[in-house]
Amino acid sequence: MKYRQLTKEQFESLHEEFALFLASQSIDAKEWNELKTEKPQVAEDEMNVFSDVVWDDVLTKTNYLEHFSKQSINLFKCDANQIHRIFVKINKDINLLEQEGFEWLLSNPTDDSVEYFNGTKNYISERNTEIFDLIEKGSAISKGELYEYFSRLITE
Repeated sequence: MKYRQLTKEQFESLHEEFALFLASQSIDAKEWNELKTEKPQVAEDEMNVFSDVVWDDVLTKTNYLEHFSKQSINLFKCDANQIHRIFVKINKDINLLEQEGFEWLLSNPTDDSVEYFNGTKNYISERNTEIFDLIEKGSAISKGELYEYFSRLITE
């Protein structure tokens, strides 16, 4: 397995897609129920393959990630061959996990207590695998508004 199996909730929300996937494997509902009881490892394998297909699709479409902690934000832009990172650090008693703290940062991005670091690196392994690893470590897929905002701010 390349990534990890989808959660029960994810499978439930992708019920129709999973049914189509099984149909593409010539497995109907009756056969699926038989597989689950009589050959649970085969059923597990089918779930793993489907999970990898879904993850690959999601990760291929992912262009931005965000990871918030109490006093810092990691923002990532995921290009085809490189990943760009902006790290925002607050050296003040501000909690970015709370709305008030986040709003303070947006209102005071040039305050002396705010530091910015940025860099770019080539992917060491496969792009999607590295993005998946960041998600597993707590990053969330985003539309990139924060990355682009801070990118403009620190390059001006």
